[in-house]
Amino acid sequence: MEFIRIGEKLVNLQKIDKTVRRILQLRSSGMSQQEVAAKLQVDRTFISRLESLGNVRRGGRMGMMAFPVSNKEELLALADRYGVEKKLILSNQERWQLIQHKSGIDFLHAVFKIIEDLRQCDTVFVFCSAKWNRLASALLDNEVYTVEIGKSPINTDVYVDPQKVESILKQFVEDDRGEG
Repeated sequence: MEFIRIGEKLVNLQKIDKTVRRILQLRSSGMSQQEVAAKLQVDRTFISRLESLGNVRRGGRMGMMAFPVSNKEELLALADRYGVEKKLILSNQERWQLIQHKSGIDFLHAVFKIIEDLRQCDTVFVFCSAKWNRLASALLDNEVYTVEIGKSPINTDVYVDPQKVESILKQFVEDDRGEG
């Protein structure tokens, strides 16, 4: 256990960490601040301030789909920095590996899982060929922003300009950070 002395008090850091994690778990499961406060015997305003302290972005969930890309790690880092929760970013090789050695039904299940994950988002950014962009717009019942990265079919990895991606993502977080 790790303790910190603050004047006359001895504070248990693990207890704080465990309590904060429990608060956030209960809040993310749908409980109100008041319900969590009552359950854990803490002040509701503490929960509000805790959430404000850790707030990265307000608003709905965001997702991103991009393939085939040559700068996957760069795009993943950008997506993480802007709070994109669901990501499907693949190189051309990874895209083909997704279907290799799978039966038709297994592939269909994998595609439905991807669609299900992205449909949980309020906004999805799609960086693909025009064909995949149209398909994503048709299959997802949320707000879909598409950027064509090449003509169909794309058979090699495409470098997607991270500055362009960042300028798009920035539009969705500026107002929430008080920057807009």
